[in-house]
Amino acid sequence: MHFAYAGDYSSPTLSRFAQQLRETLQDLGHHYHDRVTEDVTLVVNFTDAKRPRAFRRRSQAVFVVSVVEVDEEPEDVLKTAYPLLIRTLSNLLLYLVNHDDGWTTHFVTLEQGTYSIPERPADGRAYYSAVSSRLLPLATSTLVINNRFVPDLPPELWEGNETTREITWAGKKLDAMGLLPAPFPIEELLPERDFRHVRRLYGIGGLSYGNLSARHDARSFWMSASGVDKSNLRTIGRDILLVTGYDPEENAMILSVPPHVEPRRVSVDAIEHWMIYTEHPEVGAIVHIHGWIPGVPSTVINYPCGTYQLAKAVAEIVRQAEDPAQAVVGLRNHGLTITGRSLRDVFERIEGKVVRQVPMT
Repeated sequence: MHFAYAGDYSSPTLSRFAQQLRETLQDLGHHYHDRVTEDVTLVVNFTDAKRPRAFRRRSQAVFVVSVVEVDEEPEDVLKTAYPLLIRTLSNLLLYLVNHDDGWTTHFVTLEQGTYSIPERPADGRAYYSAVSSRLLPLATSTLVINNRFVPDLPPELWEGNETTREITWAGKKLDAMGLLPAPFPIEELLPERDFRHVRRLYGIGGLSYGNLSARHDARSFWMSASGVDKSNLRTIGRDILLVTGYDPEENAMILSVPPHVEPRRVSVDAIEHWMIYTEHPEVGAIVHIHGWIPGVPSTVINYPCGTYQLAKAVAEIVRQAEDPAQAVVGLRNHGLTITGRSLRDVFERIEGKVVRQVPMT
C-alpha cells in the first residue's frame, strides 16, 4: 500500500502521532510518499476540529482518514465527531482526546459506529500497531458501489409486484420497531461544492441506514435504494430496484430499471446480498439493520459498507449457519444481516429480540 499525509500535523500530539504511525506502516512494508501521487491509496488528513478541512480525493479507490485533536472528552463522542467525519469527506475519523499522560483515540465510522483505544507513553509501538491493525483492513478493502443501469425492466413490473409491496411493508415495519433512523442530512453539513463532489464521487444524495431485499427469481432480487426513507418505499427504479447481476470487471452492480424513471443507486450492500442469493437458492429475503441480538456470530473486522471484503465475511458466516436461509449475522461495530425464506419470516424471528445499541469493540 502507498500512503501520504495531508494537512497540518505540527502540534506536539499530531507530530508524534504522524511520525510513529508512518514508521509503523513502513515497518509493515507500506510505502510513504511526501505528497499525494497517483499511486497513493491511503491519505491521512490532519485537520482542525474547529475549522475542519476536507481532502478532495480524485478516485473512489483512495481511502481518507482524517485526524483531529481536542483537549476535552465530549459528552457524546459520536454526536460531536460525526459531523467532522462528514465535513472532511472522510471514510474514517480518528478523534484524539489529549490527557496529561497521553490521549484516547476514538475511531468514528460512516456506519455510525465508534470505538476507542487508549494511548500512554509506556505503550510505545504497541499503540501504533493497534491503530494500524484497525486501519489497514479498512484502507485496503475494495468498494463495490458503482451501478450500471439498464433500461429494460418489463412494463408489467414498472408499478412493482407482490414482492416489492412486501418490501414496502417491511420498510414500514422497521420504522414501527424503531430501527429506522432517518436519512442523515449530509447536505446540511457540507458546503454546496463539497456536496456536489460527494454526489459525483459516490453517486449518493444522502445517508440512511439499513436495507431490505427479496428474491425475484433464480438470478435477480429487488432491493431498497441508497439514501431513501425506508418507511416510504414507493417508486420502482427510484426507491426499489431490481438487481440482475454483478460485473467483476467493471466492479459494478447491474440494475434493470424502467426507461422513464431517473434511477437512484441501489443500497451499497447489494454486493453482499448478491453473494448470498447466488450461493443459497433457499434464501428468499435479507434484512440489514443497525441493531443487535446478543450472542450471534459476528464478523471479526468492521469493514466499511459496500466493500467486497465485508460481503465475503458475511457470506462466510451465512455459509456456516445450520440453516443459511435463517441466519443471523453480526457485523462488528455495525449491526445485523438476517436471512429468511421471506421478509415476514425474518420479522417473525427477530421481533422482540433486537436491541438498538450495537456493542462497540
